[in-house]
Amino acid sequence: MKVETEKIILGVDPGTRFMGYGVILVEKGNMKVLQYGVINVSKYTTQEVKLLKIYERIISVIEEFSPDEMAIEAPFFGKNVQSMLKLGRAQGVVMAAALSRQIPIVEYSPKTVKQSVTGNGNASKEQVAAMLDHLLKMKLDSKLFDATDALGIAVCHHFHGTSIMSTNKGTKKGWGAFVNENPDRLK
Repeated sequence: MKVETEKIILGVDPGTRFMGYGVILVEKGNMKVLQYGVINVSKYTTQEVKLLKIYERIISVIEEFSPDEMAIEAPFFGKNVQSMLKLGRAQGVVMAAALSRQIPIVEYSPKTVKQSVTGNGNASKEQVAAMLDHLLKMKLDSKLFDATDALGIAVCHHFHGTSIMSTNKGTKKGWGAFVNENPDRLK
């Protein structure tokens, strides 16, 4: 079995106004932040333009860093149906961007991310950001919670330790398995 010595993970915290992203390099078990930020689409008035801008920015991040895998926050259920539909569209656009470049995707619930990063599934955004400062050995911008959440998603994926490409066995079947099993459907 080939042991990966280096992996680039793109973490995404989907949003309809602000979408966080974080790119980490994992080298021999050590994590390093390559870039993190927030895609602000609140200034655009139509949903179509927002989705286009999200897609374009995620594609540019993918092209710049060539991530091996993408980790994205799974949808959670809220009371406002319209908000959920808009969030689902934003998640879909991000996933389509990754799949268009054959990047496997796995989803993590917010509770799983918080549990993985802090040890507490009910941790606050501030607690997640503080623990990421420690884990990533750098002071993150505390005003960019969407971005630190995205880094948390990438770190969570690293902590889960398995390559998405090997998730065909067992119960964990993600988007990576779908991509591997259906390469002809990505064209």
